[in-house]
Amino acid sequence: MLPRKTLAAAIALAAVPLLTVPAVALAARQDDSLFEAARASASVAADPPPGLVRALARDLGVTGEQAERRLVNEAAAAAIEPRLRELLGGTYAGTWVTGPTATPVAATTDPSKAAEITAAGVEARVAARPLDHLDRVKAALDRAAAEAPRTAPVWYVDVMENTVVVLTSTPAKATAWVRASGADASAVRVVRSDERPRTFYDVRGGDAYYIGSGTRCSVGFSVTRPGSQGGFVSAGHCGSTGATTSGSNRVAQGTFRGSSFPGNDYSWVEVNTQWTPVGVVNGYSAGILPVRGAAVAQPGSSVCRSGSTTQWHCGSVQQLNTSVTYQQGTVTGVTRTNVCAEPGDSGGSFISGDQAQGVTSGGSGNCSSGGTTYFQPVGEILSAYGLTLATQGGGPSPTITPTGPGDGTWAPNTAYATGATVTYGGATYRCLQGHTSQTGWEPPNVPALWQRI
Repeated sequence: MLPRKTLAAAIALAAVPLLTVPAVALAARQDDSLFEAARASASVAADPPPGLVRALARDLGVTGEQAERRLVNEAAAAAIEPRLRELLGGTYAGTWVTGPTATPVAATTDPSKAAEITAAGVEARVAARPLDHLDRVKAALDRAAAEAPRTAPVWYVDVMENTVVVLTSTPAKATAWVRASGADASAVRVVRSDERPRTFYDVRGGDAYYIGSGTRCSVGFSVTRPGSQGGFVSAGHCGSTGATTSGSNRVAQGTFRGSSFPGNDYSWVEVNTQWTPVGVVNGYSAGILPVRGAAVAQPGSSVCRSGSTTQWHCGSVQQLNTSVTYQQGTVTGVTRTNVCAEPGDSGGSFISGDQAQGVTSGGSGNCSSGGTTYFQPVGEILSAYGLTLATQGGGPSPTITPTGPGDGTWAPNTAYATGATVTYGGATYRCLQGHTSQTGWEPPNVPALWQRI
């Protein structure tokens, strides 16, 4: 861990309101800053696929040059987020990117720390509530999901607005539910919305595959597993454990070895020896795109989705840590996006640059008028089933560096049961879902797996 003074001088930040913080001169040369170092090492910066750049320019309304700069800045923002979280400690209120080229922003509840951040040159904002508090508010709503009105199908942590948002077509009912949940109602904003999320069944997305005699879904990302042929991850609502699959060519393909829905919406399929997992995504008009890792794109970052019904579409990450209620039940810990999707895209790939993000769960709207789509983060799926993301060339994903202080009882490569408690970085966490831990998925980084208590 860098000394606080050195780290403060290394992270690039500048100032905009919530509460405006005066911009100050950089305390370090740009080529010495952590943000610039992260930009320089961003793998997507070397040679982004032309099809990816064209799709981003088309769907985000930016120029090709802006799209290329955006990809680099987004990758750097994802890389430095753990350091910002460490720097700000209990005052950390979130990180996101904004603008056509994805300018990074960090928020804190301590105005003096905002000055420390801006001294390094990335944008800073002062917020009323720390992210830990917002996560606890949302966790209280998650615990009350069974009592939520059917007209309030979506709630999420919005770091940009420093609040928890509940979307509903009946605000009075939703407000009553929030108050009854025991959550801090002052931190919740109820927003009128006609969104009606649904899962995408009987469809093809990404590279299509078939379940049993006819149901179709989409391959999310290829994975490997010791002692196994490997396979791919997809949506849990696509098939139950033990169901068999065939590929888009109708050749026998594999078997669901794990599936969870609702609560979660993920699954993994082990393929037979006729199939080889390869670390790429079919981007249709964007070409065949490499997968090189799984760094979590921060709110505001661009993200694209592959599906055989609507093929390749892009948009941006709206909120992490969202709960969405379908007819079958509530799914927690998904990511909300403004990327369109239609029936036929379930299970398909969400990718930001060359970083795998998750698998298509469900949503509302369509690709003619626009819509909202939710994806199940890929990191949680890998951790739950002990899988490794296949990357460019079919190999394992790069090693992920731990993102926080290593003191405590939590350890990687350890099987944790639901309800188990650990300590990490001076805090105590309760396991929400049984899984095998992995380096890079420390309790503060995976709220879908661990709840701070």
